[in-house]
Amino acid sequence: MATERVNPLTDVLAPLDTFPRRHIGPNPAAIAAMLDQLGVADLDTLIAEAVPAGIRTQRPLNLPPALGEAAALARLRTLADQNQVLRSLIGQGYFDCVTPPVIQRNILENPGWYTQYTPYQAEIAQGRLEALVNFQTMVAELCGLPVANASLLDEATAAAEAMIMCRAAASEGRSTFFVAEDCHPQTIAVVQTRALPLGIVVQVAPIEQFTAAATDVFGVLVQSPNTYGRLQPLAALANEVHAAGARLAVGTDLLALTLVTPPGEEGADIAFGSSQRFGVPLGFGGPHAAFLATRDELARSIPGRIVGVSRDAHGKPAYRLALQTREQHIRRERASSNICTAQVLLAVMAGMYAVYHGPDGLRQIAERVHRATGLLMAGLSKLGFTTDSAPYFDTLRIAVPDAQAVHAAAVAQGINLRHYPGQQAVGISLDETVDEALLDTLLGLFAGADQTAEPVRSLVGQAPAAWPAALQRTSAFLTHPVFHEYHGEHAFLRYVRGLESRDLSLTTSMIPLGSCTMKLNATSEMLPVSWKAFAGLHPFAPVAQTRGYQQLFHELEAWLADITGFSAVSLQPNAGSQGEYAGLLVIKAWQTARGQGHRDVCLIPTSAHGTNPASAAMAGLRVVAVACNDRGDVDIADLRVKAEKHADRLAALMITYPSTHGVFEEGVRQVTGIVHEFGGQVYLDGANLNAAVGLVRPGELGADVCHLNLHKTFCIPHGGGGPGMGPIAVAAHLAPYLPGHPESAPEGTLQIGPVSAAPFGSPGILPIPHTYIAMMGAEGLKQATQVAILNANYMAARLAPHYPVLYRGAHGRVAHEFILDCRGFKTAGITVDDIAKRLMDFGFHAPTMSFPVAGTLMIEPTESEPRAELDRFCDALIAIRDEIRAIDEGRSDRQDNALHHAPHTAAAVTADTWPHAYGREQAAYPAPWLRHHKFWPPVGRVDNAWGDRNLQCLCPPVEAFAEE
Repeated sequence: MATERVNPLTDVLAPLDTFPRRHIGPNPAAIAAMLDQLGVADLDTLIAEAVPAGIRTQRPLNLPPALGEAAALARLRTLADQNQVLRSLIGQGYFDCVTPPVIQRNILENPGWYTQYTPYQAEIAQGRLEALVNFQTMVAELCGLPVANASLLDEATAAAEAMIMCRAAASEGRSTFFVAEDCHPQTIAVVQTRALPLGIVVQVAPIEQFTAAATDVFGVLVQSPNTYGRLQPLAALANEVHAAGARLAVGTDLLALTLVTPPGEEGADIAFGSSQRFGVPLGFGGPHAAFLATRDELARSIPGRIVGVSRDAHGKPAYRLALQTREQHIRRERASSNICTAQVLLAVMAGMYAVYHGPDGLRQIAERVHRATGLLMAGLSKLGFTTDSAPYFDTLRIAVPDAQAVHAAAVAQGINLRHYPGQQAVGISLDETVDEALLDTLLGLFAGADQTAEPVRSLVGQAPAAWPAALQRTSAFLTHPVFHEYHGEHAFLRYVRGLESRDLSLTTSMIPLGSCTMKLNATSEMLPVSWKAFAGLHPFAPVAQTRGYQQLFHELEAWLADITGFSAVSLQPNAGSQGEYAGLLVIKAWQTARGQGHRDVCLIPTSAHGTNPASAAMAGLRVVAVACNDRGDVDIADLRVKAEKHADRLAALMITYPSTHGVFEEGVRQVTGIVHEFGGQVYLDGANLNAAVGLVRPGELGADVCHLNLHKTFCIPHGGGGPGMGPIAVAAHLAPYLPGHPESAPEGTLQIGPVSAAPFGSPGILPIPHTYIAMMGAEGLKQATQVAILNANYMAARLAPHYPVLYRGAHGRVAHEFILDCRGFKTAGITVDDIAKRLMDFGFHAPTMSFPVAGTLMIEPTESEPRAELDRFCDALIAIRDEIRAIDEGRSDRQDNALHHAPHTAAAVTADTWPHAYGREQAAYPAPWLRHHKFWPPVGRVDNAWGDRNLQCLCPPVEAFAEE
């Protein structure tokens, strides 16, 4: 079956802008040639050999007919038009803001920034890593703490991560986490969700009730400004918390911290929050980058990623991910968190917002917001209204006789205020978009028909005092030159473009990472992300104003349910790791409801993604490993032994399908049957669903729950390491337990608590998979899967004479990815690291290294790469194999060779001296296509060990970059 082509002679009414032929890389002639090289007649024959007949679905996808690109965008516009974007003053952790157009166009909407992969290959990710160091510096200095990470998923999950950090730092035996009741409701709810399976007792109470005598408390969580807008002095509380032997975590606001004493200076151990108001659109709740900063002694338990400064092989400063031994890929069930996707693209935007405005600009924005809030308070006071938010920054809670009437009047004026359930009060949170007209409208709204509000301009000078001196910031922040040099757009644009040029993205070449599915992120899919009707909604806006989003959710959930063969879908998890975690919680909730809450054993094959055991541990489960056989399949005999041994306590099996070894296991139904026989449920990791859509339905294999990586199979771009989305699909019996949310879930449901701050996770990027599915249609999606499998088998066939292919299916075929065994190259002193770095000289990102088998490369080409690109990558690996052979045969020096010294920078190749036995041309131009276009790695091989011994995660001094 070839990629479709419209014939206008036979159907003059058919659209000409059909999408599958744009998304699928190989054209019909290339597909035919590749099939011929594999010795099969057509795609259906290849699929019959690669995908066992017993697991293939017998039911075609039930999706609407595919739309052309223009028609899909037009239909999505009709959904967007059903949303009503009112002026949002709801606050509660989410604020309208101004995205500088130069950031919107050159970062948010630029594939050079949003199609990068996680920066594990530091040498070709220097631009993004520098941008993340800017973000970390901004966070650390505003918070008054020395260490910050490179972003988290959202504010509420950052609070939950802070709780885990506090527990890890506490003495054994403590089990209570004290949470101030005036934190944001969604923050409290997510913390409670995370605490429950871990046996942590969450005490929610007025902070005044905490005393140093609370010997069972390991941590205290407060928010300043709190959910009502009140700023809170922290020094005395910090002393009391520390006297109790606990740690203090503070939710805070980056804009307020330009004026207010930082929590670190008042004794806080951890500060966290959201960077959303630093230029990132509301997006109905996400994606946004959360932040977390802490003290040096807690640095090794900080979740997620830290970008550090090290040095390269030439002694020059170079950025890289620091302390990677903390990550779940390595520590598995002993990991401090299961974070895999971080909100990198959004952290880059927030950090660049600080670079663009600088400390003085940020302070001016903050002062303007704060003074506007004071003017509003003065005007309300003159009208006889009382507020309880002093000392305030940007938020007021106003007592009113009839809150419902005030909300109705505000909506009539095109404004949303905050609801306080059960209270006769409304909330107003101002932001950088505030202006005189808005303040006059608000005062007129509260004056009503009985009073006349003074013009706000007449109130200047009458605002109450801001806050006591103890709360006023006196320390400097953002002192590094990067926050002072690029305030003119010309200079700023050149800075952003310069960083972009130091990163390899999909705009340069293929990124063939197994299990990561770096495929086309089409422009037509990305355009709606910036539409105001999707980007401008507050996550807690009234449902009546979000009808377009609700329809989009309904359609996307239905399509994903059909694709997976399940009954219901939750879109809330905002990362694949969060989907794993949510799926396990749903299983646990169902078992508890049946009186089986004691089940706590999770079987996980040794080949599983590192997030699987980390997620299981977070869900309160004990991980029991299941062996794999020589073919890479789950060892069914070992599975039965383990399932029977733990029958009374078996909760679940986590399995990836197709497997992380790149094959379709024929015994998968037997595997799921064994787990069900002994009372467990089956969680299927959908990371590899790109090999299954249209061919295999996880729900038909006996799985009970499956998470989907929308940033893999369904085209949300990786964004340099985030955003991602990991919704879960479940069988009918689990549907009542899908995640709820305090802002949307009815009382008394069976739902588990929220796993994300917003009810629908990161809905601002859901138009991407919606558009992708709408344009591909059932046949296009199936074709994409078939061609993904074709591309992988074609590459495996080309590379097999040079590198052993480690695992194959029963008919000698691989799935959508395959593993090359590089362990035999130790005879030449060559490791997979050397091959990865040498690939950079050819202009390529390395495949996945040493996962799931140490010393191997796992390659996934996806369906989007054309044959010419597949051949270029194969040619590069074959050339590298020849270089390894030359070392083995003594034709190349075992130490002084192109692999050991890769990657080669332009500075090294053009230096006056060349100290190597091999030539400059071999170093820099080892393939003919590089003469046409060459991506130069900006730094030499980075010394990771040196960076970990000398941890530095803030902007280095300018002297570090001076020429020696």
